[in-house]
Amino acid sequence: MQSLKELYKIGRGPSSSHTLAPERACRLFVQKFGAMAYYEADLYGSLSLTGKGHNTDRIIQETLPGKTEVSFHLNWKESFPNGFYLRGYNENHEKMAEWTVFSIGGGSIEIKEEKLSYNQEVYPQKNYREVRQTLESKQISLPQFEYAMEPDLNSYLDTVLDAMLACVRNGLNQEGTLPGRLNLKRSARQLYQESEEAPEEEKRRLRLIAYAYAACEENASGHTCVTAPTLGASGVLASLMAYYAWDLKRSREDLKDALAAGGLFGNLIKQNATISGAVGGCQAEVGAAVSMASAASAWLNHLTIDQIEYAAEIGMEHNLGLTCDPVEGYVMIPCIERNAMGITRAEDAALLAKYMSRIKHHLVSFDTVVSTMKDTGSQIPIELKETSIGGLAKEFEHDERK
Repeated sequence: MQSLKELYKIGRGPSSSHTLAPERACRLFVQKFGAMAYYEADLYGSLSLTGKGHNTDRIIQETLPGKTEVSFHLNWKESFPNGFYLRGYNENHEKMAEWTVFSIGGGSIEIKEEKLSYNQEVYPQKNYREVRQTLESKQISLPQFEYAMEPDLNSYLDTVLDAMLACVRNGLNQEGTLPGRLNLKRSARQLYQESEEAPEEEKRRLRLIAYAYAACEENASGHTCVTAPTLGASGVLASLMAYYAWDLKRSREDLKDALAAGGLFGNLIKQNATISGAVGGCQAEVGAAVSMASAASAWLNHLTIDQIEYAAEIGMEHNLGLTCDPVEGYVMIPCIERNAMGITRAEDAALLAKYMSRIKHHLVSFDTVVSTMKDTGSQIPIELKETSIGGLAKEFEHDERK
């Protein structure tokens, strides 16, 4: 597995695959070859089909220092379904360099012509079974295991936690309309106000929902958020961190340990399946985020290592088959509401794991459900994998209420 620093990344929304990944690739291109007079970027797959709604063309043009032409194409001859060709030219329009860039999910990239150092393996363990064996043999916890493997991880998670909390706080303080043709009203601030007056049995869940909306509305506005594991699913874990920090007054060390514990499961999903909506549908994004938050919540509630795995497995299992069909290509409908539902499901998964584990041994392992997710994603049709040409995105065109 790669470093958790390659899972938790801080960057501008609205999409880690469509904005953060192309931005990273363009910055690396300039670092490698220097500034050039002209650039061309040919987008394919999901980058092409929903690139306009995700501001992919704008982020590329803003990042590259020369005059840049961005074009959108359908027929992509490369093996990975989401990517672009990036070319640089001198003043005489002579091609000086070219990269084939794959956007593999969560803002991570691979470059066909270049080996990237941050794609190197940090953890020798390939699945949760091997992680569990290490924990048992060394008699250590999940966070202790990760801090031993990555000595600077704890300090990095300080930065991640600050960015998550800032994202939620900023979202709660904003009103108005989200950018784009949908004219979607920001709702987080009013949801938070509603939570203050809500009946006691509803207050906690509504507060979590408000925090998820806050983070997602910031992301949809192109502001800074944290991939957890993606920007489209960034509201789930950010909501959990905000609630346990502000409402339950948990310590920063507890919260960083929870990020480490949840991140381990997100890393395993990334390693053995996918966190890309263009590859696996939204089960790979919000489904993975729910799994991570379920494990983090289980850790914060002092559950055992078996119960933490059970919570992560529940969170992933009950999002299997979730499609990615953003209306008009924006990370808004159904994405924002889906994040809000995701955090409530994560808390329920941790609760279910706590009490069901007292009744019987769960038979489905986390590794099995990740393998199932990968297989399920391969069977989801392309129309329902972040292309906005099927599902809710298609049916919304005929909705009489819009």
